[in-house]
Amino acid sequence: MFVRLVVGVLLGCCLVAGLRKTRAADVDEKTALAVETLLRLPATELDRNPKLKETVLRVLERTRGTSSFVKLVEHFALPDQSVGLLDVIAAQPAGIGGPGAEAMRLLLAGPPEPLRHALEGTNTNVAPKVIEALGNTGDKRAVPLLLPVLGDQARELSLRREAVRALAKTADGARELLKLAREERLSADLRFTAGTALAPAAWPDIKAEATKVFPPVQGRNASPLPPLAELLKMKGDVANGARLYTNAIPGCSGCHVVDGRGTELGPNLSEIGTKLGKDALYEAILEPSAGISFGYEAYNITLKNGDEVYGLVASDSAEEVVVKAVGGLMTPVKKADIVSRQPSKLSIMPTGLQAAMTTQELVDLVEYLASLKKH
Repeated sequence: MFVRLVVGVLLGCCLVAGLRKTRAADVDEKTALAVETLLRLPATELDRNPKLKETVLRVLERTRGTSSFVKLVEHFALPDQSVGLLDVIAAQPAGIGGPGAEAMRLLLAGPPEPLRHALEGTNTNVAPKVIEALGNTGDKRAVPLLLPVLGDQARELSLRREAVRALAKTADGARELLKLAREERLSADLRFTAGTALAPAAWPDIKAEATKVFPPVQGRNASPLPPLAELLKMKGDVANGARLYTNAIPGCSGCHVVDGRGTELGPNLSEIGTKLGKDALYEAILEPSAGISFGYEAYNITLKNGDEVYGLVASDSAEEVVVKAVGGLMTPVKKADIVSRQPSKLSIMPTGLQAAMTTQELVDLVEYLASLKKH
C-alpha cells in the first residue's frame, strides 16, 4: 500500500508537473525529490510493481550524467546501464569516492566490453576520464583494461601516461609496471612517469623494488632529488627562477624564447604555464626525451665524408636540408651528400640540467616557468 502511494505521488507531482519544463530549477528540484523518495523504497519492490519500475526508469532518464543516476542504478541493481554510467564518468569528477569513480565501480562489476570500447574509441574526452576513474576505484579488475593502452604506441602519450598512473594505484597494476620495466618492455617515454607514480607506493615490497628499477634522479653533487610529490610541495622564488632561466647554466634562453627574448630552437615558452602544470614542467626538465613536442624531433644526419650533423630540420628543399643546432646555429646540408637521415629518440634538450642546480634553484626555475601564462 505504501509503495503504491509513493508511486502515485511521484507520478502525480514529479513526473507530470516536473516534466513540464516551466522552469529548469523546478524540474531539478522535483527530480531531486523523486530520487530521494525512490531511494527510500526497498529495491525488491521493483520487479513486483510495474508502475514503480516505470517511475524509476523515467526518473533515471531525468538524471543522466549525474550522481543521482549512479545512486538509482546501484540501489535498484538496474541492468544494461553501461551507456548511462559512461555518461556520468564523462560528465562528473572521477576522483576517489566521486560520482565518476562510483559509476566505474558498477561498470567493473559487469562485462568488460563497454569499457574496452570506451578506451579504444576516438572520443579524446572520454578515454582520459575512463582511465582516471579506473585507477581511482582501486580495483584490480582495471589492470587488464589499462595494460593495452599502455602498450599502444599509436595512442597519445598523455593518455598512456595516465594509464601508468592508474595502474600504480593498485598492487597488481604496480607489479605489472615493475615487470614491464625489468623486462625492458616499458617504453622509454613512460619510465619517468612510472618511477614517479611508484615512488610513494603504499606497499613496502613494491616501493623497495621501484627504488631499484627506477633510481632517483641525481641532483647537484650526485645527491638524489626529492620525489616529485615533495618537489611539488616546495615553494619557489619567481624572481630567482627568472634569473636562472637567463643564466648560461642551465641555459634555457639559449634554446627557448620568452616574450620575444632568447633563441628559437625548442618550443616558445611565453605561455608555458598555461599549457603545462608544474608536474609536467618538472618532467620536461628531468626527462626531456620522455615527451618530445611535435615538430621538435631531432635528426642524426650522416654525410658521405663521414661527418655527422645533429639538430632540428629548419627547412627542407629539393636540393638541401638546413639543420638548426643548439644556440641557433644553422647548417645547410646538400642532399646529394647525405648517406642517412635518422630521427633521434633523444630530445635535443640536454639531460642532466638539474645537476647544475640546487634543489631549491630547480624549484625556483619551475615556479618561474609556471608563472608564464597567457595574458
